[in-house]
Amino acid sequence: MLNVASRRLVAPPAVLAATLGLAAACWAVAAWLMDGMDMGVATRPGPFGFFAAAWVTMMAAMMLPGAAPAIVRHVRRSGKASAALPFAGYYLAIWALAGVVAYALDRPHGSLAAGAVVIAAGVYELTPVKRHFRQRGRENADSGLGYGLCCVGSGIGLMAMLVALDVMSLVWMAVVAVVCCAQKLLPAKAAIDVPLALAIVGLGLVIVYAPSLVPGLTVPAM
Repeated sequence: MLNVASRRLVAPPAVLAATLGLAAACWAVAAWLMDGMDMGVATRPGPFGFFAAAWVTMMAAMMLPGAAPAIVRHVRRSGKASAALPFAGYYLAIWALAGVVAYALDRPHGSLAAGAVVIAAGVYELTPVKRHFRQRGRENADSGLGYGLCCVGSGIGLMAMLVALDVMSLVWMAVVAVVCCAQKLLPAKAAIDVPLALAIVGLGLVIVYAPSLVPGLTVPAM
């Protein structure tokens, strides 16, 4: 009994460390894969095989830090450290499917379309749908599949914003990752969520009316 109890106490910290370590490694791999591909809104995703590898790596880097507490809770409930692997696997599989949709819908576009997507993403942050998925994600850690669906529902606007601005930009990737992680870990508060949504809408308006003010958004003509 003592050995079992000890394993249960040791497993969550080890799982947390492994999850964060994997995320850190994926950031390094993502930076390597995306090197030289950042061309602002003119960035193209490339062949599907490359995009799929880059997207899954990006999602692991961006989403695993915020998902780590849910993975640890799942491990505690199951009593098995090995339960972390299928949970994380199903979670990332849902994000991989989101990447397939993003690739299928992606079209060449300019700053006007990018700004419109960013404005829509900011508006989505204030909708009941967003609040529903965010709350369910904080409560639901029974399976990686269910948790992944909630996270995609909550973060779909921010992911659309990333794809529209530059899916191969480490800067935008980091910005979206910080926001998604904070929303997973912090309780919803209008004092934070409303200004954030308005800031996103404001960014979209700047992109529409003065895209040159946003660094790296457009590549200067040669």
